[in-house]
Amino acid sequence: MKATIERLISAALVALPSELLSSNANAIKPEVERTRDTSHGDYATNIAMRLAKSVRLNPKAFAAELIKALPEHPDVARVEIAGPGFINFHLTANAYHNEIRRVLDLQSTYGRADPNTRPSILLEFVSANPTGPLHVGHGRHAAYGAALGNLLAAIGHTVTREFYINDAGRQVDILGLSVWIRYLEHFGEALPFPANGYKGAYLAPIATSLAATANKEFFRGAASIVADLPADEANGGDKDLYVDALIARARSLLGELGFQAIVNHALNGMLADMRADLEAMGVHFDKWFSERSLTTSGAIDSALDRLEKSGNTYRKDGAIWFKATSFGDDEDRVVERENGIRTYFASDIAYHLNKRVRGYSHLIDVLGADHHGYVARVRGGLAAMGEPPESLEVALLQLVNLYRGDEKVAMGKREGNFVTLRQLREEVGNDACRFYYVSRSHDQQLDFDLELAKRRTTDNPVFYIQYAHARVASVFRQLVERDLIHDEKVGYGALNRLAQDHEHKLMVTVTRYPEIIDLAAATRTPHTLVNYLRELATDFHAAYAAGNENAAHRFIVDDAELRNARLSLVLAARQVIRNGLDILGVSAPQTM
Repeated sequence: MKATIERLISAALVALPSELLSSNANAIKPEVERTRDTSHGDYATNIAMRLAKSVRLNPKAFAAELIKALPEHPDVARVEIAGPGFINFHLTANAYHNEIRRVLDLQSTYGRADPNTRPSILLEFVSANPTGPLHVGHGRHAAYGAALGNLLAAIGHTVTREFYINDAGRQVDILGLSVWIRYLEHFGEALPFPANGYKGAYLAPIATSLAATANKEFFRGAASIVADLPADEANGGDKDLYVDALIARARSLLGELGFQAIVNHALNGMLADMRADLEAMGVHFDKWFSERSLTTSGAIDSALDRLEKSGNTYRKDGAIWFKATSFGDDEDRVVERENGIRTYFASDIAYHLNKRVRGYSHLIDVLGADHHGYVARVRGGLAAMGEPPESLEVALLQLVNLYRGDEKVAMGKREGNFVTLRQLREEVGNDACRFYYVSRSHDQQLDFDLELAKRRTTDNPVFYIQYAHARVASVFRQLVERDLIHDEKVGYGALNRLAQDHEHKLMVTVTRYPEIIDLAAATRTPHTLVNYLRELATDFHAAYAAGNENAAHRFIVDDAELRNARLSLVLAARQVIRNGLDILGVSAPQTM
């Protein structure tokens, strides 16, 4: 209905005399919003106030001219000028009746635009380092990214969901080293575990599987491994120097191919664990993109070549630098060190260039809040390579605080003392995880209340919304028990019988759904949909509890027209609740 009002205003702008509006009327997008007070109508626009100065009329006078030019429409009862120049639209009751019919006709596609009608988007999210299991912080990224992808697809974008695998660099060497040390323990060789290694018990199954498949192929004696190494932190040394020396020793003893085989085994084990967790949570990716492939495919070479040809690199102290300060960064960035090794930043800009080369017009990265400086840096890299910097959009997610009673659980991957996403899902369930992770704006910290999430009462928001869906299902089971059916045709024709305040309020809330989807997608805020579903559930429960008579009797009345009209309304409410929960990745149960 909002789109209808917008089209009427656009038509009026075009129809205005040329002395009132220039020829660019087609380019003006009306801003239409629901009114907060229904006595002021259903929708309002400030278009007259926005344009009054340019046409040299006061807003009220211009609003009057605009109203004269509005095409007639059967869903619009009247149009009024309010305040300093707002234009308020009052809809007919039939406008809402028609929309309820649309809900029931379109069912799961209600609120969704035709697919592939908007530009393609590459949505990258989670992209956690494969050096440990996914933890509760990663869960927020997974739930947010999945819901955002669903919202963008719902408004017509073609969305590719991608996980970037950080499978290159020092961190994966440390992972391989950590697995190798656990592997040696299977054969009676216990080494002091490096302070900078990954200590978590999650590596034990991977080391066990390596021992089972490789037997003693990678076995070496402890004496040869630690001989003449610098001291580790526990012995007064530097933990970084020690772990790097230990990695170099492992490479020497095993050979590059041998060490890389262990690294690959460790990576494959961790990635399999991540995939299993995400799939179990209902979070699916179209592509898992390897950072290593940027080197093997020549993508980094291509990106650095573009930078050089555009005159945006220089050599200093044997390294190659990107002129990042020319693109708004606070300092220039090294892309290739003096030893010839490319930096993480070189990989990052090559990856984003690769996304553009693959044909994606818009890129969305979902990252942690600590990546704030990263945004301008990578946009600068895109601009320097001849790509539009505005093609990159970044959503920065704040931290998750997990509470068990009054105790806040600390997380540290190397120490292994964190709550995994799998443990959280097993404790509270997928629905609570997916719902609570997106229940608050992503730019605010989230306190995850475990006890509330597990509660099966109406003070638990996800239960409260699902309960509304299940209540409608219960009404229809009772309908069958009374040997009655819902006659859609009769219900459609009798929607004008729904004259009670709670019925009209529910009808209005149900029909807001497409606008909410558009808003949540445009603002990248799944929590907007969460808040709407809570409001819809509240309005449904109010309608369900209206009066003192039995709920089933209230809906399943003897008057066939009224009964079928009421059933049509609650069916529409149930459908919208189901559609919204589906966007969030939450189930819509029939019984609770």
